[in-house]
Amino acid sequence: MAATSHPGPHRAAAPPGRRRAGRWLAGAALAVPTAVLLCRLAGVDGVTPVPQLLAFLPHLLVAAAAGLALCVLVRWRAGLVWSLAVALGIGALLPSYGRAEAAPAGPPAARLSVLTANLRLGAATDALVEVLRSEHPDLVFVQECDLACGERLETAELTRLYPHRVLAAATGAEGSAILSRHPVRPAGEVPGLLAMPGAEAVVEGVPVALLLAHPLPPIPGMVADWRRELTALRTAAADLDGAAIVAGDFNATRDHAAFRAVLDTGLRDSAPAVGLGREPSWTAAPLAGAQIDHILVGGPLHPTAGRFLDLAGSDHRALLVEADLYAGG
Repeated sequence: MAATSHPGPHRAAAPPGRRRAGRWLAGAALAVPTAVLLCRLAGVDGVTPVPQLLAFLPHLLVAAAAGLALCVLVRWRAGLVWSLAVALGIGALLPSYGRAEAAPAGPPAARLSVLTANLRLGAATDALVEVLRSEHPDLVFVQECDLACGERLETAELTRLYPHRVLAAATGAEGSAILSRHPVRPAGEVPGLLAMPGAEAVVEGVPVALLLAHPLPPIPGMVADWRRELTALRTAAADLDGAAIVAGDFNATRDHAAFRAVLDTGLRDSAPAVGLGREPSWTAAPLAGAQIDHILVGGPLHPTAGRFLDLAGSDHRALLVEADLYAGG
């Protein structure tokens, strides 16, 4: 008698309706990270919701992973290729936040410590004062310094610690301040709804241009204003000669084309240069923070170390950077 063969175990394919629904879900999960990735690769910030989501580009890997899992479940080969391409594209951009740079030859003329802090409508003023007492930074860039904050910065203690300053205290988020242990003089301002004053400090005989950055955030309905104010910052930065520091809450990450245009002026982003990479500074979204607070340096300034500091009362962390100032370059 001839032997009969029995088919081995076979996993039943998902019903066509379920496969179709799975593909729709996978496509929906992949559509958003794909659009954001394409804009990033094209060097444009696009329209809402792309500018907002660009700040969280690394976190879009979660959406790509969800799309990949759905494609596996419904055996969608084209979707597998799509999701892998998106994941690999985002992954390839993760190291793009810069790297350490070699220090110039010779001893520096001076060593500076620079702090930038957003006080969230003045609510973190007490926390800032504690940081100033403990860390003693040479230059301080303060955003969202309301009227009460401005009064606190004018007290005898703060005047003794920082005898030189440019104050633009105002209500709400509009106020700003630059505090310095070194002589400073006002040097104009960048136009914007939130105060962005400029100054010039003299450190060991070397003039250092200072500019506080605080453009509007790219919330829906204000993206054009955000882009316009970052463009104004870029224009002001391009006019800076020699040693320069542009610091503050830029409301933009290095994944935003408008912010990279500011860097195209020759300024260098300190945090990535000292190994802080994509460490978040804006923490209002606990699981999806973004590095939107920056200290940019230009000319003969070389960042050597840095760290982020928590500020009680603020949804931002302060950034403290050490930098060497060279006499020429």
